[in-house]
Amino acid sequence: MSGISKTIVKNAAKNATNSAARTSGWAESFLAILTWSAAILTIGILVFLVCFVIAKGLPHIKPSLFALTYNSVNVSLLPALISTVMMTALALAFAVPLGVFAAIYLVEYAKRSNKAVVLIRMTTETLSGIPSIIYGLFGLLFFVTFLGWGFSLLAGAFTLAIMILPLIMRSSEEALKSVPDNYREGAFGLGAGKLRTVFSIVLPSAMPGILAGIILAVGRIVGETAALIYTAGTVAQIPLNPMQSARTLSVHMYALSSEGLHTREAYATAVVLLLVVILINAAAARIARRIGGKNELF
Repeated sequence: MSGISKTIVKNAAKNATNSAARTSGWAESFLAILTWSAAILTIGILVFLVCFVIAKGLPHIKPSLFALTYNSVNVSLLPALISTVMMTALALAFAVPLGVFAAIYLVEYAKRSNKAVVLIRMTTETLSGIPSIIYGLFGLLFFVTFLGWGFSLLAGAFTLAIMILPLIMRSSEEALKSVPDNYREGAFGLGAGKLRTVFSIVLPSAMPGILAGIILAVGRIVGETAALIYTAGTVAQIPLNPMQSARTLSVHMYALSSEGLHTREAYATAVVLLLVVILINAAAARIARRIGGKNELF
């Protein structure tokens, strides 16, 4: 009777194991199907949007769109393109040093139990979730009105710098955390100081991750509209100094489409904007690969 009981128990355990294995296999297959479906759907939507924009805008790209001076006949996008480059450069010049150095302080120097660090991170996460229209209203009240800058390239650049600062800080912080502690310990063992270790060993190793955050920041700058309407204005001209008003490509496209008179040119502007984003991302990715390759060789 004892042998029969043992056999029954073994068979029950074996059946339970097989049932659990089949359930696990079904679950893994179901999750794999969901993952691949989500990936295919995302790629499909992206391809559809890109093809739609290209099909709508590419036939309407003509030389008059790249005239140096804008008027109601040619609705040139060249002044907006130049203003976009200037706006991006100014915003990054303000936000990147501040964001990277703040991340270095949080990761390399500040104590993890410091209340100031907790407050900074909580503030950063809060700022990253604020809608862009709120940044635009803040820029209108503070930079445009209170400081008296008016609708200007500088007011728009400062507003965008505040907007992308949390993104650069968080991406730089995560990139610095991903650097192995062995790098720091090896540098300390060779007699390097804290500052030299950070800027000679840690920062170059984290540079690809930092550049990834900067790429995302550039994408947000190039595609921003609401914040710039209230700060930089919509004047379609090349700004001769930072205190003059200017419109970026996204604002230019919004203005053309909202008027309803130049919808075709708005689609053509969208194609140029898409091409600019692709070129910026490709250039930044190539720089990140080169930096990463040099660090591996080092």
